Amino acid sequence: MPVGGIKTDEELVEMARNQREFFGLLIERYEAKLARYVRRLGVRDEEDVADVLQEIFIKAYRNLNEFDTALSFSSWMYRIAHNEAINSFRKKRVRPEGHLVSDSEDILTFVASTEKGSEILFDAALDAAVVGRAVSHLDNKYRDVVILRFFEHKEYDEISDILKIPIGSVATLLHRAKGRLRKELKEHPAYE
Repeated sequence: MPVGGIKTDEELVEMARNQREFFGLLIERYEAKLARYVRRLGVRDEEDVADVLQEIFIKAYRNLNEFDTALSFSSWMYRIAHNEAINSFRKKRVRPEGHLVSDSEDILTFVASTEKGSEILFDAALDAAVVGRAVSHLDNKYRDVVILRFFEHKEYDEISDILKIPIGSVATLLHRAKGRLRKELKEHPAYE
């Protein structure tokens, strides 16, 4: 590691522009996060995940000189990851299959919020698999914002950068996703 301790992403980008080995530090920093993200977007096969990651890092490295260090490197990398996952689906002509992990507590709180009387009591009966299925049934535009917000813990401005949509649209899509998820979860057999 260079003298001066831990570097920011943007500092590493500047260093990687001159010395390739610093790009390896960015790969180490982002590999697990981006692998988790592309899995959540629906890339299930581990070989496909590895292929998508390779494409992400190749594209990032090739375009490193075009990256504006005044912007968020994290958002830039997630945007590349999002596009490469979509490209992977197009190449295989498949529909993404959501693969979500047990971050379901936050999303259940989100869905239950504003429910009048909160008669829907989301409990252990709605486990991660049930939430995962409900999220995977959402249209892509809703699923993308839900995954970024509740599973990747991105702020609205980051989601806006990643998906290249206005911040107001992020809020609208999340609001609409909440209604669709609430409906989907209400139809779960545990609540009939």
